[in-house]
Amino acid sequence: MLTIRDLKKVYAQRLAVDIDHLEIKSGEVIGLVGNNGAGKTTLFRMILDLIRPDAGEVLSKDQNVAKDTQWKNYTASYLDEGFLIDYLTPEEYFKFIGSLNGFNEAHVADCLNSYTDFFNGEILGRGKYIRDFSKGNQNKVGIVAALMQEPELLILDEPFANLDPSTQIRLKTIIKKLKERRGFTCLISSHDLNHVTDVCDRIILLEKGKVIKDFHTNENSLKELESYFSA
Repeated sequence: MLTIRDLKKVYAQRLAVDIDHLEIKSGEVIGLVGNNGAGKTTLFRMILDLIRPDAGEVLSKDQNVAKDTQWKNYTASYLDEGFLIDYLTPEEYFKFIGSLNGFNEAHVADCLNSYTDFFNGEILGRGKYIRDFSKGNQNKVGIVAALMQEPELLILDEPFANLDPSTQIRLKTIIKKLKERRGFTCLISSHDLNHVTDVCDRIILLEKGKVIKDFHTNENSLKELESYFSA
């Protein structure tokens, strides 16, 4: 699904990302972990061609994301509230995202109905603009807008942040269900080691832009990560 080669990004003479080679296979759900400044968000932004690398390339289905746009047809993401249009209501925003994907209003409504539990009565029908919601509820809007596109590749940056415990559990349930869909690939960054080891098949640990560890999750993964970060 994704191939990263000799990827480098420098900010103010500091190497933010430095990855020689990384392969993401179709059907994998991968957790990206690391302390602040490890390069997780920068990597995501290069995968999504939001910023350009100083060297190297990101290939999505063997096509360079900086030179080809086909990857946009099967990729969805939510990184932060900057992805939202905050002067719209959630309903207006979902209709807009749906229109970009050729969905009519009935299709959008059906999609949203499947996320009733996740919304928990806090999003739809509130008569509020997105900018007036809490950070957690803004995250709900952004996450569902990405999910409703039914992407082959889904990228979520800190999706559990600012969500209440019940919503975090509901999000994990959604991701686990999506894992059953053939070919579904997902990249999730998180500071919550419990959540990421619970839903991800593989963990990639970044430190100062470099891949330090890359392993498949098992019953010892959480302890290994806690040991690493407590050292």
